[in-house]
Amino acid sequence: MSLSEAKRDAEEVRRNWLLSTPALLLLCFGAIGPLFIMLVYSFLTPGKYGNVEWIFSTDAWRGILFSKDIFDGSLKLADAHLTIFWRSVKLSFLTTLFTFLVGFPTAWFIATRAPRWRAFWLFLITIPFWTNLLIRTFAINQIIRTEGLLNTILLKLGIISEPLKLIYTDTAVFIGMTYVYLPLMVLPLFAAIDRFDMRLLEAGYDLYATRISVLRRIIFPIVKPGIIAGSILVFIPSLGAYVTPRILGGGRNMMIGNFIELQFGQGRNWPLGASLSVLLLVIVTATLLVYVKFANRESGHG
Repeated sequence: MSLSEAKRDAEEVRRNWLLSTPALLLLCFGAIGPLFIMLVYSFLTPGKYGNVEWIFSTDAWRGILFSKDIFDGSLKLADAHLTIFWRSVKLSFLTTLFTFLVGFPTAWFIATRAPRWRAFWLFLITIPFWTNLLIRTFAINQIIRTEGLLNTILLKLGIISEPLKLIYTDTAVFIGMTYVYLPLMVLPLFAAIDRFDMRLLEAGYDLYATRISVLRRIIFPIVKPGIIAGSILVFIPSLGAYVTPRILGGGRNMMIGNFIELQFGQGRNWPLGASLSVLLLVIVTATLLVYVKFANRESGHG
């Protein structure tokens, strides 16, 4: 490489960095800055009426798993915190699993339609995104509440003798999150299935493979990137969900997002809320790293 070419490349790199500076500054002040503040707050002492006192303490991190007895000061497991963590992970996992069970046949149906009809079916899938999340959650509330549409129809048909008590339960939160995040599973699956070569199915059947074998050995391995992407897109937002558990679960069925909001509000324990926020970020980051690992493995195989 000649001196002039090296100089030209250096100027291009410098120009690219200058063009990227506004975006980098926005990222630092708008994303990294608040996360750094949360990290600092998690190692401080809670104030009497909210906020923090600038006294170093690790009580917030210890308080995630342990609580201190008000009489003798001994530490014991924070059962309420662990219950909230377990409920959040459980409901997020079940939501991801059920959206896949419903979303995969839906995506397969759309991908196997005639090209002129695919846009129409995708349009129907994306319609919920046109409505605010709060409104959609209230709509689910009106359907599954005691005097709601679901119980009214079941009572009229004589299927049940008394209304189902779904509202303000984990089941209600599960139904709401499944409805809210289902499109996030369908769209990546459709993108993966749309590139699927249907001739592979004929080859599998010609080799006397059963439907289950074709699904397990041909379809799933090829559309695995779509399955992983859809699972990530559903699991991560459902793990930190706030609106849906707040409306459908009430105050008794909190998830991590509601618990964090409680610490910054009525709980007045900002360091604990900050430590929970950082912990949630760590969990999400670990999940994304798993996705990147699988994605790189797929790209390595071509």
